[in-house]
Amino acid sequence: MQPDDELCLCFHVTRRKVENHLRLNRVVRASQLAECYGAGTGCGWCRPFLIRLFEAAQAAAKANEPATADLPDAADYAHGRAAHVRSGGGVPPQGATPLPESPLPESQSQDPSRHADEDGSS
Repeated sequence: MQPDDELCLCFHVTRRKVENHLRLNRVVRASQLAECYGAGTGCGWCRPFLIRLFEAAQAAAKANEPATADLPDAADYAHGRAAHVRSGGGVPPQGATPLPESPLPESQSQDPSRHADEDGSS
């Protein structure tokens, strides 16, 4: 995911906005990221990714280094959100980025709620 790609697709909050919010506001709890234009308060898909950015920022601050967090590319991310919403995981608010027309196959989904020991087959 690039800095100007939307991390919160419900409220159009980019990765750059979240990272700047983390850096400038000395966030001490991941839940405080909701103060960044409502990130994480819509369908819920972005919450695990917000937590990743929060944890990376916390680790970077302790090590006095720039924060880095590995996130999926924008297309995979949007398809993962679509699968999340279509499976009843959350409801995007009015004005949210629309879901892609065709979801990725289950095995390609970037669902962060899946357990690491699952191999993706059903």
